[in-house]
Amino acid sequence: MRKTKLNKTIKKSIFIFILTLICNNVTLAAPTNEVTVHILGVAQDAGFPQISCYKPHCMPGWEDKLKRRTATSIAVVDNKNKKKFVFEATPHLPEQLYHLNQVAPDSSYALSGIFLTHAHIGHYTGLMYFGREAAGSKKIPVYVMPKMKQYLRTNGPWSQLVKLENIVLQDLKNNTPAPVSSLVSVTPMKVPHRDEYSETVGYKVKGPNKTLLFIPDIDKWHKWELDIKEQIKSVDYAFLDATFFDSKELPNRNMNEVPHPFVVESMALLEGLSAVDKLKVHFIHFNHSNPLLNTQSEQAKSVLKAGFNIANESLILSL
Repeated sequence: MRKTKLNKTIKKSIFIFILTLICNNVTLAAPTNEVTVHILGVAQDAGFPQISCYKPHCMPGWEDKLKRRTATSIAVVDNKNKKKFVFEATPHLPEQLYHLNQVAPDSSYALSGIFLTHAHIGHYTGLMYFGREAAGSKKIPVYVMPKMKQYLRTNGPWSQLVKLENIVLQDLKNNTPAPVSSLVSVTPMKVPHRDEYSETVGYKVKGPNKTLLFIPDIDKWHKWELDIKEQIKSVDYAFLDATFFDSKELPNRNMNEVPHPFVVESMALLEGLSAVDKLKVHFIHFNHSNPLLNTQSEQAKSVLKAGFNIANESLILSL
């Protein structure tokens, strides 16, 4: 009798585990898939914990290295053609490339492209590691929009990377797919954001079987010429700006200076989506003040209960 009950318990646990993986689109056997997506970082530009923040919400990150989070970045790995692509060159690029190397070793996979969204510190400053003071890389393809290209070519120290051919700038055009391998194409999509030095884009990444939307930064969804709900319906995964959970996070800061769609706003906007479409959404790009960094917080539980996902750095998806 005890053995029968134990077997039922084990089977029930296995079923719940598999169901959880399916609901969160997690892929365990990444190398067997032709194209995979790897989440390398989930935090806002400065990471978590943030510099000079010693408040209670930051202290867990200082006291426990396992709770630290790097700036938002994803990687797409083409296992068939032995190519890997990184979206964003963050200040945490060395650490992120190390983790990517564990699943797609440099000895077998070429770093075939870096895709930049815009010129804010968490999204392009990692390019410095390709320079002569660090890797001394040779002709790393960096995919950029026109204003971003001009910024990198005419401002040091980035211009030195271009001059010495540590990086080679590759032109992108809005809403025009760039086929980067026989299995992967990437389409930039301009979005409204604080464009002090460059335009800002999100990306639609198409693999052999599925499509991913990556928009880590946008001012507000209603300012975009496209309908985010329709965009979510047209893809299989949607990684969306979740910099702030609500308007209360920075009480001493004018939130109009750093416009982002609050998570509570996004959830309200997307409330009418089907359960299947809601599961496509993975909130990402969390400011150090965002309670979603704590997966046990009431705010995190409310997001999951509403049917959405919270991106984490161990996530692997099949594309």
